[in-house]
Amino acid sequence: MDKNKKELQGDLAYLSRLWQVMAKRVKKLKAPAEIYQESDMITRTIRDNFTADIDAVWIDDPAAYERAKEFCEVVMPRYASRLKLYDGKEPLFYRHGIEAEIHKIQQRKVPLPFGGSIVIEQTEAMVAIDVNSGNFRADRQDAEETAYQMNLQAAKEIARQMRLRDLTGIIVNDFIDMKSETHRRGVERAFREALRRDRARSKILKTSAFGLIEMTRQRTRQSLKRSVYQDCPHCHGMAQVKTCESMSLDVVRLLQLAACREGVQRIEVRVAPAVADYLLNRKRREIAKLEESGLQVHVQGVPGAPAELLEFLCLDKNNNEVKVLPQEAPPPPRHRR
Repeated sequence: MDKNKKELQGDLAYLSRLWQVMAKRVKKLKAPAEIYQESDMITRTIRDNFTADIDAVWIDDPAAYERAKEFCEVVMPRYASRLKLYDGKEPLFYRHGIEAEIHKIQQRKVPLPFGGSIVIEQTEAMVAIDVNSGNFRADRQDAEETAYQMNLQAAKEIARQMRLRDLTGIIVNDFIDMKSETHRRGVERAFREALRRDRARSKILKTSAFGLIEMTRQRTRQSLKRSVYQDCPHCHGMAQVKTCESMSLDVVRLLQLAACREGVQRIEVRVAPAVADYLLNRKRREIAKLEESGLQVHVQGVPGAPAELLEFLCLDKNNNEVKVLPQEAPPPPRHRR
């Protein structure tokens, strides 16, 4: 669906040649024998992404080069000569700046060529992409023209980042607001044109009154963020943890609750060092008030502990544990979905 005649013919030619190779192997090999195996990553990449405007494909592994060359000689013999074997000492990715590009696509903020940037936030529900003009100004110093030129740059880069990062699902692009309807349509056209080389299907809506272009993009595989990163065990993927003051208030409320329970003589609290310092200095008065009633409170900072560590142990006069809550600590402030 949504493919032109040339693309369909190319796919048909590939499948036809592949079948011919398999048929020859059936006749040549003695059963049982393997007649087909899914191609390796390099061959699949050439198969899925190679176009006539690519001048050369460099491969630094001799065995992979031979497999890819054999594939091209069968499927696209006209372009087999464009495969090159790299035998330099410097790693191939460093030689051509690929490592820097890999580092860039793992960052939230992506700089644009002539100033400005786009910021990509990926959440469970959707992907939000914001365009910032920064210090970029068009030649005529006109705000409308500046916004238009910046949005044209951003449209191309957003389409590129979506392919590189495998961003899928609902994507909301917050372009710089433009008053001209002509400029809005121009950005939409540039965005659709930039998405033409994308193999994943996408559907783009018109620019909304707030300057947003909403779209959906087909999920073909796991996004780069999900495949490269895992949720932080301390903040549960939220990129935020409770402050020392907030953690200290949790501790004080638990201490007040424990003081009301019959049989509790001593309470041991283990928290992060910064929280322990806050309790012993800024909440000393509240703790002292509880100790005046005969309750012993011991606060210990655990070196290297996560910011939201809270271990709460209540003991009676015989050093037996007294259950104050169904669990020793309050429920985590955030839960993984």
